[in-house]
This record gives sequence, structure tokens and C-alpha cells, in this order.
Amino acid sequence: MARKKASKRVILPDPVYNSVTVAKFINQIMRRGKKTVARKILYSAFDIIKEKTKKDPLEVFEQAIKNATPSLEVRPRRVGGATYQVPIQVPATRGLTLAMRWIINAAKVKKGKPMKEKLAEELILASRNEGAAVKKRYDTHRMAEANRAFAHFAW
Repeated sequence: MARKKASKRVILPDPVYNSVTVAKFINQIMRRGKKTVARKILYSAFDIIKEKTKKDPLEVFEQAIKNATPSLEVRPRRVGGATYQVPIQVPATRGLTLAMRWIINAAKVKKGKPMKEKLAEELILASRNEGAAVKKRYDTHRMAEANRAFAHFAW
């Protein structure tokens, strides 16, 4: 039985930087509905970025997101009993979500520092095209490139 497609929710821009992307990032960081905690983490990370790089933290953030956003990914596709990893283009919204998720996870995995410091470090690295999130993007692209032979199975 087909269901009605869920409508996209409108996310309001964050109060400090007036950016929808920053608001989405805060929502990704948030756990158990604690948005104020998530905001504190991100804004503190932005303060650290400003201190370390002497640049506008919003520019560093947007560059980091851009550098971590994948353009290709592989999706499993079953054809005649065999499962192929088929490379496909990543839609813009999914690419943004993946980039945010990878940056946050890369920061979470690091040990021995508060989350704000780990997040600031990861954002700075990603803005310079380094770090775990960008490596994840390269790995995803390499996987898609390796499976280019199966591109004709894309739906």
C-alpha cells in the first residue's frame, strides 16, 4: 500500500549566524532534544576556530562542509541473484547531510578533549581538505570509481 510522501520540514535559521546550514548542523549535533547544549558546543567551536585561524568561523565552516560533501556514492542493487555496488550521483540534500554526519562522527571518535575542541579541530582540518571526514569522502569516491563498470545498472 503506497503511503503519502512526507513533506520537507522548514528549518529556521540559527539566531546567531542566521544560517540554515548552521541550524541543520546544530540539529545533527543535538542528542535527546538538548538543543541548547548542541548550540553551546557549536558556538564554542566557532570561537575556537576564530581564535586559531583568525578567519570568520562561518567561512571555515562552509568550506569544511563543501570539502566533505560527496558527489558520488555506491548503492547495492540486486540483479539476477547477484548484488552489485552501483555508483550513483548524490542529491544535494543527502550530500550535505552526509558531510555533516561525517564531520560530527570524526569529531566524536577523537578522545581526550571536550567535544567543542574536537569539533573545531575537525572543521579546521576539513576546511583545509584534511581530516577524517574528507578521507571518508575520498574513500566513497574511490569506491564509486572502482565500481564504475556497474554504472549501467543504475536506476
